[in-house]
Amino acid sequence: MALTLFIMKSMSKKTSLDFFTVFIIIAGWWWLFFFFPSWDETHFGKMGSYYINRTFFFDVHPPLGKMLIGLAGYLSGYDGTFPFQKPGDRYEQHNYMGMRGFCAFLGSCLVPFAYLTVLELSKSLPAALLTAFILIFDTGCITLSQYILLDPILMFFLMGAVLSMVKSNSSADRPFSASWWFWLSLTGVNLAGAIGVKFVGLFVVLLVGLNTIYDLWDLLGNLSLSVVMFGKHLLARVLCLILLPLALYTAMFAVHFTVLNKSGPGDGFFSSAFQSQLIGNNLHNVSIPEHLAYGSVVTMKNLRMAGGYLHSHWHLYPEGIGARQQQVTAYLHKDLNNLWIIKKHDLDTDLSDPSSPVEFVRHGDIIRLQHKETSRNLHSHQHEAPLTRKHFQVTGYGINGTGDSNDFWRIEVVGRKTGNLIKVLRSQIRLTHVATGCILGSSGKTLPKWGWEQVEVTCTPYLKETPNSLWNFEDHVNPKLPNISLDVLKPSFAEILLESHMVMIRGLRFSGVNETDYRVYLLGNPVIWWLNLVTIGLYLLITVSTAVALKRGVQLTSELKELSRVVLRGGGQIMLGWLLHYLPFFMMGRVLYFHHYFPAMLFSSMLTGITWDTLLKFCAGFLSPSTTARKVYGGGFLVLILLILYSFYLFHPLSYGMIGPMASDPSSPMAGLRWMDSWEF
Repeated sequence: MALTLFIMKSMSKKTSLDFFTVFIIIAGWWWLFFFFPSWDETHFGKMGSYYINRTFFFDVHPPLGKMLIGLAGYLSGYDGTFPFQKPGDRYEQHNYMGMRGFCAFLGSCLVPFAYLTVLELSKSLPAALLTAFILIFDTGCITLSQYILLDPILMFFLMGAVLSMVKSNSSADRPFSASWWFWLSLTGVNLAGAIGVKFVGLFVVLLVGLNTIYDLWDLLGNLSLSVVMFGKHLLARVLCLILLPLALYTAMFAVHFTVLNKSGPGDGFFSSAFQSQLIGNNLHNVSIPEHLAYGSVVTMKNLRMAGGYLHSHWHLYPEGIGARQQQVTAYLHKDLNNLWIIKKHDLDTDLSDPSSPVEFVRHGDIIRLQHKETSRNLHSHQHEAPLTRKHFQVTGYGINGTGDSNDFWRIEVVGRKTGNLIKVLRSQIRLTHVATGCILGSSGKTLPKWGWEQVEVTCTPYLKETPNSLWNFEDHVNPKLPNISLDVLKPSFAEILLESHMVMIRGLRFSGVNETDYRVYLLGNPVIWWLNLVTIGLYLLITVSTAVALKRGVQLTSELKELSRVVLRGGGQIMLGWLLHYLPFFMMGRVLYFHHYFPAMLFSSMLTGITWDTLLKFCAGFLSPSTTARKVYGGGFLVLILLILYSFYLFHPLSYGMIGPMASDPSSPMAGLRWMDSWEF
């Protein structure tokens, strides 16, 4: 650190800042050159391949991150043929380095972004350097950045938004200048990027939103500013921070649905009307009757995400599982056992006779559904469902269509009136059991092996309307009805956009098993994470002390006043960012993973740089002569940096790969580094 102070003293301010900016960028890039087998690449690398092959898939996150991964692979010569089946598989001749290199590059950009942000807020080069050292030598950041993952892409846009916001604030004295418009617009672009990668980006949107409200409130109190000029400020922020991000976010989905135009593993998560637009899907470019009629052969798809098709087969429920009748399940794949014939509840005439008149099924009709392959009727009774308590069992019952009154169902269309016709694909229908009043639905639970691990179908007595209890007719065969092209049922882009978000909100879970002895463990540099944690408490103490001193009218020197401004204004913005990115995860009930906390870690790292710089300057200010003060200031930074470097030296194998016994084994070379029992490397 003494060398740093000497260089700073010897160089002009602008030259030194330029030098260290370049140094930090180069230092960050060294992550790029470490390539080892990984784990979660089986998900996001595969999704990049889907884009290259234009194969439709589904993921809970918005599409930008995966699109950029696919684009990086395409531009670097990857052909999208690697299967990404399980962690530990060798890439062999496949050119994967473009995708990894792209993520590593964005991950290394976090260092200069954080450096420049702290430099702008604190005007202190040592504070910015300490922040940069923290991010360069954090083993967790390195691990996340060197593989094909969404996290480095998300954090790139997140830090880009924070830097742009801070730069925009610094241009406030030059409103409507070129630099002011540039940083304000770039903030909007980065906000769109952050949300477009993961919905976690909404937290940085909230941060920028609160900062904007504060600025506008401050402008409103400026009596020298006319109402017209204030209106221009307001409109500029609406344009750059609301309309621009929304336009870019919508454009991402337009590109996403345009590129992924081939049938793939994501078809079943979306509606039948959407699937009809995918090349290779069995609904693509087909013509079917538009309205449902008695005698039609149909398939029914549950609207729950991955709810499956209404299905039956010859197998019976086992002894002790309700009535020993034919199983009815939901099946995720196309199958002849998904076919049902719609019949009147009180007639059993042959409606396939060409001479018989066509009679359409209408909202409110009471019908019977006869399974085409087994001739058994869809049936329910007050026996308990196999897995879901207090729900009724659904079975196949009867012989050649002859059953009893428990086979009768009332068909109702959501939002329609009695007598309305029922449209294939578009109408959302509900089947209410006439005898018990329960509603047919898919519970989403997987049956045991006796049910062929298909999805449980039940009849729920709870009348709450959910996707589990809604269905639509997909395949439709009736030779007596005219066919229409499914193009006339094509959903609009707005409908597709809304549907995609509803599906994402319902969520999806991944799992994977590492089948290699080569291990990478996601654990941050312990000294850095504990230092950041201590610093948060230290910052709160300094902030309270400073606020009390200012409130009590304590006379401060000009240097201490500037330090107070940095702590309260600059540090306050970073502290707010940490709170917005940490507290939501702290309060979530869902399963969380370590990588969820890295956005908050970026803010706590910047806060560490600002806080320790302020504290050391405050301590040095009470010492004289100036050489002693400089030694204390420089020595404090040197101790922090050496601790970070030593901890990195100890734990760097976690990022670059370990072999041999686990750390819990005394013979493991990592045994001495298992400082906490919860660490399982």
